Amino acid sequence: MTHQNDNSSANKVWFITGASRGFGRIWANAALKRGDKVAATSRTLASIADLKEKYGANVLTLELDVTKPDQVKTAVTQAHAHFGRLDIVLNNAGYSLVGTIEEASADDVRTLYETNIFGALAVIQAVLPLLRKQGGGHILGTSSGLGHVTMPVIGYYCSSKWAFEAIHESLAAEVKPFGINVTIIEPGAYATEFGSQESLKFAASLDIYADFKTQFFGSLKDMERGDPNATPEAIFKIVDAEHPPLRFNLGNQNLPWVRAVYAERLATWEAWESISNSAQGQLK
Repeated sequence: MTHQNDNSSANKVWFITGASRGFGRIWANAALKRGDKVAATSRTLASIADLKEKYGANVLTLELDVTKPDQVKTAVTQAHAHFGRLDIVLNNAGYSLVGTIEEASADDVRTLYETNIFGALAVIQAVLPLLRKQGGGHILGTSSGLGHVTMPVIGYYCSSKWAFEAIHESLAAEVKPFGINVTIIEPGAYATEFGSQESLKFAASLDIYADFKTQFFGSLKDMERGDPNATPEAIFKIVDAEHPPLRFNLGNQNLPWVRAVYAERLATWEAWESISNSAQGQLK
């Protein structure tokens, strides 16, 4: 079956990881509500059973732990066979590791990357042959504003999003000839369950950082958070666009922050430019 990318919103088929809560749940529900079809996945079927009850044949619920590549391949294949195609593949599963760079163990970081990076890669690599064969598709990845800037205490989470961004940027260039689009969704702070115990893991604490972390978490309490239920229309504009963007800031917080951070980076690079240039040397 050949499916051409266009800006029509009719009858799109989604494959969504992490559909049990947060943006994954909100976007799955909104897509179904507008008449699209969704393969919704979660680590437990019970957490998404209500979608099946509400939307019937328009939704396929699948148990999926993205850290298990064989399970990923099975779910992708099953979803594609069930609906006949996949138009939008949304990598949304992920969590944050709380801990300073010194505190987090190598195992903590590996486990974070297994979900945030290798889980997303497993989905991408499983869907690409199917998207090529059908003549196109759209891969969306939920990143973060922290894919460009960093915060202390969640530095490893930030690093996973920097890696996520680089992978998707390279991917976009590689799959463009096949008619496959790639968009990185970069939310700012939103009032989702992302800050819940289910979406956070904590590294062992060192007393030396106790005061620093208390101050850091205190600074987050007054942070303005967006309404996640205000986001679906923006996502629909992206997936319905003939030429969707590679990167999309979700909310109004990221762009001012990124502007300031990049201005500082450019100023630093430029201040050291003569010394940088002196290190070029001349090969004869």
